[in-house]
Parts: sequence; structure tokens; C-alpha cells
Amino acid sequence: TTSLKYMEAEVVGVSFSCVEGEAAYVPFGHDYLDAPEQLDREWVLSQLKPLLESQDVKKVGQNLKYDKNVLVNHGINLQGIEHDTMIESYVLNSTGSRHDMDTLAEKYLGRKTIHFEEIAGKGAKQLTFNQIEIEVAAPYAAEDADITLRLHLAIFEKLSKLPGQLSVFKEIEMPLMSILSKMEQTGVLIDSDLLDQQSAAIGQRLMALENDAHNLAGKNFNLSSPKQLQEILFVDCKIPVIKKTPKGAPSTAEEVLQELALDYPLPKLILEHRGLSKLKSTYTDKLPLMISKKTGRVHTSYHQAVTATGRLSSTDPNLQNIPIRSEEGRKIRQAFIAPENYKIVAIDYSQIELRIMAHLSGDASLLKAFAEGEDIHRHTAAEIFGVPAEDVTGDQRRSAKAINFGLIYGMSAHGLSVQLGIERHQAAKYMDTYFERYPGVRDYMNNTREQAKQDGFVETIFGRRLYLPEINSSNGLRRQYAERTAINAPMQGSAADIIKRAMINIHRWLIEADTGISMIMQVHDELVFEVPDDQLDFAKTEIEKFMVEAAELKVSLEVGLGVGDNWEQAH
Repeated sequence: TTSLKYMEAEVVGVSFSCVEGEAAYVPFGHDYLDAPEQLDREWVLSQLKPLLESQDVKKVGQNLKYDKNVLVNHGINLQGIEHDTMIESYVLNSTGSRHDMDTLAEKYLGRKTIHFEEIAGKGAKQLTFNQIEIEVAAPYAAEDADITLRLHLAIFEKLSKLPGQLSVFKEIEMPLMSILSKMEQTGVLIDSDLLDQQSAAIGQRLMALENDAHNLAGKNFNLSSPKQLQEILFVDCKIPVIKKTPKGAPSTAEEVLQELALDYPLPKLILEHRGLSKLKSTYTDKLPLMISKKTGRVHTSYHQAVTATGRLSSTDPNLQNIPIRSEEGRKIRQAFIAPENYKIVAIDYSQIELRIMAHLSGDASLLKAFAEGEDIHRHTAAEIFGVPAEDVTGDQRRSAKAINFGLIYGMSAHGLSVQLGIERHQAAKYMDTYFERYPGVRDYMNNTREQAKQDGFVETIFGRRLYLPEINSSNGLRRQYAERTAINAPMQGSAADIIKRAMINIHRWLIEADTGISMIMQVHDELVFEVPDDQLDFAKTEIEKFMVEAAELKVSLEVGLGVGDNWEQAH
């Protein structure tokens, strides 16, 4: 193709393979100086269209979502996608290696393939495929098709022997691919004027923060320079060093500044400055530049084969990282708007990982609290602080919430003490009380750790597997990290599987019902839709039903739903 950006890319040629060791390349879009005459692109694609759109002729590819998106630009709806080697590798072992073709060829076939840089060059001078000579392009393109077929035969054989993972591949990941492609194609409407105003406001706030920081330090310095920051904080201001970099210099990493910010004003300012700078460069400045000339909308890329636990990630723009806790982060969501005569509907799972914890641990007290519809954080606070639920204070509930979520992520007493700003021994006491009140959770965590040490992996409710190569490591830090992952991954992975199952069922309904409703975003435990005004009530009822029925757990799933003219209003 002419570009890695699927909305702009055009097809330069097609390569395919039906038998191992044999492949062909059909060039039709090479347009370098003195390029030989080629078949006409429209004619070739019109010949291939019935084959590519056939449900009966099954296709195998590597990262076929990209191919599917690019073929849309030529009026072709790629169907019959049966296998994707990138997804096969990912489901087989999400952490075993990267899932690009060159890495997989070396791992599974012991083959070193022709890398794109070898034929196209690197950096700013890198050629696009249409500029590469056909004699050079053909072996590269044909090898891609041949290696993909060989990879499929090698990896799918291993996957077929693991029923849980095979089911995740066939019933969750492969159906999801076409749904993500549709969401990417649809895109989302952005109010660029609003973002320009936000950028200007953030710019002024950054200048004020810089001023305040210079006044506190007693001199001017570059807030973005770690070297200057080290000098100001640890030499001039004599703030104690709590962590060093591998090279022995005082660390100014995020978590270090967060700890220092509890006691010192300057690190707090630095953190706010960093957060706002990132928002400005990543979102308020950049989103307006990402609007497609073709559609007037922003089109993200969802990645199925990146995170270890099964969660989706997204890039250009990264929708998963827009902060929800800060006011500025919430304002960015105001710029994601509904078209005229439509509303944005946002729906997200309430405390899904805690519900999964209740399901997996079978803890009687947790199950009872959820069954009776109690506020789980208030319930936990009442248990830990030994007071009736109605007497729980806001601070006590906040502490209980930190404990509820912290334990899911395997947080230590030290971590909890930092988060709550309390002494370590006090945090340890809270945790001990928690486990006394919820013994099923303690047993589940201990059993999971032990099982992971024996098996080398943990699984989600639906059979997605996460391997933990460091679970028996002699390095204490690595082992502890693997143990924390062992506890968290079944919950985070099951939550990811549940929302994917909901997406598959909702997509099926949207096609059958033909309502004009579009699923436009997925962010963690939340789905976002564009809904015609006259379909609102119908949409809300149906979408909520599909979300709640996506899994049968020992506790019922619950969702929160909002409607608005923009994403922030609907959140």
C-alpha cells in the first residue's frame, strides 16, 4: 500500500499464496520513473472483488484488519476472514514475543524474512511501496504471503490443542476484528474550535505554573529537563532522595514526584505541569490535526494484540489515556460530539473487576453485598472501620475504595500507605482487617499465587491464558510483580473478554435491527454510541440488556448509562 494510515492508503499490488513455498505478486500501482507497464488497478480489483467478498472462500492473513480497512477505500468489503496469524500468536501466548510477521517467522519457522527497511530504506527518506522497483517488491510481497500461510499452519496447530484458548480465538477475537474495523471506519466527530480554546487556556495555565515553580525554586529552570530538576529539587531545595536511576542519579520519575508531592509544594507543581503539557501535546493540539479530510472525523486504530491481559489499546489518538479524574481531561471529552439529530450514549460496567473478584473468590460477604445492591465501598468501609454502614464518612469510603481496588492490583501495604497518605503500619492493619472480613478473597489470592507457580500461567473465566515466566524467579522484585499480575490478570482479562462479548452481540443486533445507531468507541469498560434522537429509548434499553447479559456470574453485572450532546455530558 501507499501508507500505513488505513484511511489514506491505496493498494499498490496484491500477493497471495495457496500452497506452502509458492506465492505470487500482482503489481498494478508502481509509479516510479520508468516503471514497466502493469495491469490496470481497477480491472484487477474488479476481478478479485467476488473472491475477496465471498464468505465461502476463507482467508488467512497477518493483521487483516488493516487490509480490510484499506480495501474499503477501493469499494471492497473483505469477508470470509477465518484466520489471522497475528491474533493466533497473541491468543496462544500474549507475552511470549511480539506478534509482527518478522518476529513470528523467526520464532515459529526459524526463518529470517526480508524486512521492509531492507527494500525501502529508513527514516525520512523511506520509500513507499509504489516507489519500489517491481523486481525488488515482488519477492518481498510474495514472501509475506507464503510466510503467513506457513505461520498459520505452525501456530494454529498449537492453538487447536488448547480448547480454552481456541474458544477465545474463534468466539471472541476473530469476530471482534471486523467490528473494530467498522468502528475505525466510522470514526468520531470532533469540535476543533473547542479544542483550540482549551489549548490556549492550558497554555496560559502552564505559563503560570512555570512562574510559580521558578519563584519556589528561587531561580529559572527548564521544568522538562530531568537534569535541571534533579539539581533544583535535591541540591538547591535539599529534598531527600528516595530513589535513584540505574546510573545512580536521583530519580525524578512520576511515582517519585507523587510521593514527594505529599510533603513538598514544588514536586506537586512539576507533576501538574507535566500532566497538562502531555494533555496539550497529545490531545488539544493534536486532535484537530487528525481530522480526516475525507470524512471530517477522527479515526483511531484499535490494537487487539498488544496488552498482556486481552484489553484493547488504541493509537492516533490513544482514546484509552484521556484522563477522567482531572477537569482538563474531562473537558477534552466535551470535544467528542454528536452530529446533528443524534446523541452520544455512553455506557460502562460498574465495578466490573470487583464483581469478577466476588465471582472468582466466592467470598460470602462480598457476594451478599452485591446481591443486596449495597454500595460496595461503603460496605467495605463499615467492615474495616467497624461502624454501621450509615455512619461511614466520605473519607472512610474513599479509603475503602482504595483498598478494594488496590488489592485487586496486588497493592502492598507500602503502596496503600502512599495512596492514602497514612503510616505503613496503619495501612497494614487495614489490609489485615480486610482479609479477616473477606476470607474468601484472601484464600483466592493465596490459591491463585500457588497455582500460578505450578502452572506458569493464569486464566480468565473464558479460558484466555496469561503466561508468567517470572513467577518462580529468584529475583524478588520480578517474582513479586509476577505474583501481583497473577492475581490481577484473571480479573482484568475477564473484564476485557466480557466487554468484547457484549460488543459482538451488540454489533450483530445493530446489523439486524438496521437502526442508524453506530458503535463509535471502546474505552476500558465503556462503550460509546451515536444514536439518532428518535431511537434513544429503544437503544438505551437494548444496549443495556446486551451489556448485562454478556456473562453469567455469581453476581449480576450492572451498568451506568448516560446521554448527551458530547462524550463528557454522556459520561
